[in-house]
Amino acid sequence: MDLIENRTLDEIAVGDRAEIERVLTQPDIALFATVSADINPSTLVDGEEEGPELTQGIAHGMWAGTLISAVLATRLPGPGTVHLGQTLTFHRPVNVGDRIVVRVEVTGIDKATGRITLDCTCVNAEGETIVSGQAEVQAPRTRIRRRIARMPVSHLKAPGVRFGALVERARALDPLLTAIVHPCDALSLGGALAARDEGMITPVLVGPTAKIEAAADAAGLDLAGLDIVDAPHSHAAAEVAVALVHEGRAGALMKGKLHTDELLMAVLDKTKGLRTERRLSHVFALDVPGQDRTLFVTDAAINISPDLEALKDIVQNAIDLAIAIGVEVPLVALLSAVETVTGKLPSTLLAAAICKMHDRGQITGGKVDGPLAFDNAISPAAVAAKGIVSDVAGHADILVTPNLESGNMIAKQLIHLAGASSAGIALGARVPIMLTSRSDTVDARIVSAALAKVFYHWRRLRPLGLPG
Repeated sequence: MDLIENRTLDEIAVGDRAEIERVLTQPDIALFATVSADINPSTLVDGEEEGPELTQGIAHGMWAGTLISAVLATRLPGPGTVHLGQTLTFHRPVNVGDRIVVRVEVTGIDKATGRITLDCTCVNAEGETIVSGQAEVQAPRTRIRRRIARMPVSHLKAPGVRFGALVERARALDPLLTAIVHPCDALSLGGALAARDEGMITPVLVGPTAKIEAAADAAGLDLAGLDIVDAPHSHAAAEVAVALVHEGRAGALMKGKLHTDELLMAVLDKTKGLRTERRLSHVFALDVPGQDRTLFVTDAAINISPDLEALKDIVQNAIDLAIAIGVEVPLVALLSAVETVTGKLPSTLLAAAICKMHDRGQITGGKVDGPLAFDNAISPAAVAAKGIVSDVAGHADILVTPNLESGNMIAKQLIHLAGASSAGIALGARVPIMLTSRSDTVDARIVSAALAKVFYHWRRLRPLGLPG
């Protein structure tokens, strides 16, 4: 068992030394900036895709100072040391990749007070002094031996970085003419205007004019220059928004302050709606800290317990969206509780059937595998432990859940427990539909609009089949 042990006051003599070595890494700088709130632009510079992550490698000056504290607290004198004072002079910068040796040497001891002074230096591999100074500490008088603490593993990533790149890509496309259905509260109206301001959409507000204007006044929002189409209530607003699509006055829908069922009733109307040969389904896009890719979860909002034909369309819609935003070969995992096919779990039978449909060309694009348990879908370690041979297992982009309950739970656990940034749209209708939730942030609404915009422009050359 690894232990850490101190040196007591009586065991320390003038001239005693201790040192540690450390190589500066990019995560060191990002983590130091995070805990210290020191976001000096000279150390943190915007990257092309990674946002405010480190792109040039100069450490914060006090990073080396913390290494001196580490030597005092863990080596000389060690556990029980009280750091009383410190002087530091900074001579040279520390760059990413530099190997730093941090040394302390005892220069004075006061046995009566227990105070010790130490010279402190940090030098690089060339022997150049980076930092120098002097420390004063209260040395421990009793032996302390403790087990070395297990430190948490940190995954550093700027939130929503991949979504930021998506929004930038969407800005290069023409704004998407979007009917905002019943935007009669600050959240839905403000989200629509924020998406407009980011260049994602050109909003057409559909609903009771008086209520929309009252919501704008209450939130301090300016409606100047916006097209407002009056509708007496939420049901009518949904019907009018669908009609705008048929008239060519809207290329997408965004849900406002109304129930999803109200909007979908108008969308799925057999005579006046926006049906295609595809089943309508919802796809969550999730930027999850610690993951090297965007994860898609479907269906967590519309289809409660899809049968084989519905599941086929759910998979195809998700593949299309992933390809539209730049995933060349989407990897699709059909989720269940196990990775073997068994008649005791109907979801495994559906997963196996979907895989065969993909093999026969009934589903196109990407690679599909299942059934796979959640861990086998996203964890290479779990795949190796179970000996699963698959192009998809451990690296899935798209997680297809067997029912709405499980999909909703997975998506919301990733959002609320793993800190994922989220967005989502419904696909399978004539136009993409942004089914924003009342709890969605403004950023989520902007990214959902970016998804819809990129998908709309991608699909213009690949139209879905239309009924009749």
